Amino acid sequence: MSKQLRVSSRWLAGWLVGASLLGACAAPEDQTPAGDAQVTSPDAVEAGSISVSLSVPKAALSAREDVLVSVTLRNDGSRAARLLKWNTPADDVEEALFDVTVDGAAVAFTGPHYKRPAPVDSDYLTLAPGETLTRTVALSDFYDLSRTGSYRVSYAAQPHGSVAAFASNSVDVWVEGRANVDREAAAAPGGTVTLGAVTYSKCDATQQATALQALNAASTMANGANTYLAGTPSGTPRYTTWFGAFSSSGWNTAKTHFVAIKDAFDTKPVTVDCGCKKTYYAYVYPAQPYKIYVCKAFWSAPMTGTDSKGGTLIHEMSHFTAVAGTDDHVYGQSGAKSLALSNPAQALDNADSHEYFAENTPAQN
Repeated sequence: MSKQLRVSSRWLAGWLVGASLLGACAAPEDQTPAGDAQVTSPDAVEAGSISVSLSVPKAALSAREDVLVSVTLRNDGSRAARLLKWNTPADDVEEALFDVTVDGAAVAFTGPHYKRPAPVDSDYLTLAPGETLTRTVALSDFYDLSRTGSYRVSYAAQPHGSVAAFASNSVDVWVEGRANVDREAAAAPGGTVTLGAVTYSKCDATQQATALQALNAASTMANGANTYLAGTPSGTPRYTTWFGAFSSSGWNTAKTHFVAIKDAFDTKPVTVDCGCKKTYYAYVYPAQPYKIYVCKAFWSAPMTGTDSKGGTLIHEMSHFTAVAGTDDHVYGQSGAKSLALSNPAQALDNADSHEYFAENTPAQN
């Protein structure tokens, strides 16, 4: 991945809430929680216990300067809190952790969109009561700051299993517009080969063959979903399970998405990059079609069926803004089914919902 968290090894600690960085950089701090702390369950962060403080070192930045934001998470509760790392900048920025606007208009997140397996213990961090975690993020690595203007930034990530976002202040900074990060230029070097209509980057011969099978499986799934949605619109079990209460507009949205997904697999110059060493399935940069980075979980997934190789490629292809522009509101079949019931509009914007509709496992009419 590109520059990533610009100071991922730099810990900044001991700052009061809302304090300015003043250009300073503290030494690394030991964040190991007390061994006897009572840890909440993964889905039970104490309500209102986590506060987030943001600060910036300068009020105005030229195009030559990185837009740095200091983020401090503090456990204000009486119990230890267990947090998913990907909802924090603990190790990296892997989600749209911030709400960013320029002169009141929303700014796009240009960082990676991942498909992940269910979280395991190593995906969590623990904050003891009163403990803080501070990181500095180069916002200019992950958001579209091409427009000159007044930017407002607040924390947007949510505790796992909670509806309410962490409490956060907002910071304002004037930014001179600059070009977005060129992730291809920053990518790690590796061999690239084009075979037929597919380009492979950092893939050995076995991986190339497997990826081609997965692309064919994804194309078959996309064509099947497209044919299904070309039929008579109605509240079928397959549709309502993954996209919620039937509406003709919702059906047409899903149909439009799968027409674009099918077309991308069948006619666009797809690149598969095998260099990812993360434990996730895959990721893409939505503004950079049609390159899909496959990770460790991809190789052990079945070719078809639930959370398959072919389905993973459907998921990732749907993220590209040139295709369907989906987001990651929830992960997993259970989460996708619940989202369809509670928020059909978000289900129609959820990448996993598109994957499970296409995989259709277990099969539904």
